[in-house]
Amino acid sequence: MADTGIVRARAKIEATIRGAKIYCDMQDRGEDFSAFCWSFTEGAPIFSDGESWVASTPLSEKISQELKRRGFKFVGPTITYAWMQAVGIVNDHSLRCFRRHVVPGKIP
Repeated sequence: MADTGIVRARAKIEATIRGAKIYCDMQDRGEDFSAFCWSFTEGAPIFSDGESWVASTPLSEKISQELKRRGFKFVGPTITYAWMQAVGIVNDHSLRCFRRHVVPGKIP
């Protein structure tokens, strides 16, 4: 908690530990977290028009609700949408961005 270079909010630290336990429980039950995440898009990334800027979508709200139902914390629709971008579920790269076409198609 004294390290200024890391998150020090107790609730966020506890939420991270709780999330790790939920993740491990899912794996122990044979539920692959990656498959769970990609199940919302049937394994295919979502390509936006690359020009719209949104903070959340109906899909991020749906995934957020499911994560919360499972016990995850700090997973509102905006955080969930940012995470969806980070892991490649949503490709919001501009049409002119070289990275837009590097993203793979369907995930096995």
